Amino acid sequence: MYKHVLLATDLLPENTALFDKGVKLAKEWGAKISVVHIVEPLPGYGYAYVGSADVEDSLIKEAKKQMVELAKNYGFDIANTIVDIGPTKTEVVRVAQEKKADLIIVGSHGRSGWSLLLGSTATAVLHSAKCDVLTLRLLDRS
Repeated sequence: MYKHVLLATDLLPENTALFDKGVKLAKEWGAKISVVHIVEPLPGYGYAYVGSADVEDSLIKEAKKQMVELAKNYGFDIANTIVDIGPTKTEVVRVAQEKKADLIIVGSHGRSGWSLLLGSTATAVLHSAKCDVLTLRLLDRS
């Protein structure tokens, strides 16, 4: 089936379903598992930009810590995790191409209306990726 699965995560608590299902599928197929988290860059507006690099560095460090925990809990190799900064939609696709993933698994929060039409990362990845994309429904905890 698939040889290399890339799980794209925003590291929110509801991503448990993404990892439960995604890792299970990848292991059933005997596929290599890579996990990516992209930190969105903070907008810089004049003096407000001062210190934003420190905030971004903190977000990256925290994401890397969470990746270590996920690797332990789900049994994938920490060496196959990527934490980067940039626009999520394009970076997930870039990483998939770079790592030669043949399937991207991304979560969808199932929102409706304008937020689904205008801002869905899952939709953007689906339309931009050169490989298959599987979206898994994630339940919001609100």
